[in-house]
Amino acid sequence: MKKFKSVNDYFDSLEQWQREMRRLREIVSAVGLRETLKWSMPVYVAENGKNVVGIFCAKAYFGIWFYQGALLKDAGQVLTNAQEGKTKALRQWRFLNLKDLKVRQIKKYILEATQLAEAGVEIKPNRNKPLTIPSLLQIRLSKDSQLNSAFDDLSLSRRREYADYISEAKKDETKLRRIEKIVPMILEAKGLNDRYR
Repeated sequence: MKKFKSVNDYFDSLEQWQREMRRLREIVSAVGLRETLKWSMPVYVAENGKNVVGIFCAKAYFGIWFYQGALLKDAGQVLTNAQEGKTKALRQWRFLNLKDLKVRQIKKYILEATQLAEAGVEIKPNRNKPLTIPSLLQIRLSKDSQLNSAFDDLSLSRRREYADYISEAKKDETKLRRIEKIVPMILEAKGLNDRYR
């Protein structure tokens, strides 16, 4: 993922959806949230510093992330859970063109999300979930004491990210490829998603 120095840098670098993303930025900015750059994308935060929405683009669509979208009423049934079964709070609103940008409706959703953020209403991540290390990763760790020690030294959340990353793969070949990919990261005491933080 490319790192940007500013929100303007982000928008200037867009090769696709540039007009659409600039229009979406205007709509979101008009609501009065503070614009910032987090995870290499524009994020809009409430006065209390809570993330409310982010805007993004993918190959097939562009859209808005609602950080606590699962709490929204979603009267228009426009929100999507991008990773069903994995994401609890995040919801996306995807658009395909400028005509999809219904300004009044978008602002209504953002205002509701802002009110929830300012009231401190949120879905908290389950931090008590037990760490389950997939068998192929466990075998690899047991064969390399340096790797095992480096893995044990990681925070619980980082170990869980690695374990989940391996578990999500369907085939053993994919799991083994992923294990080889993460070994250097573990040895460097890096988390799987550190580059996005």
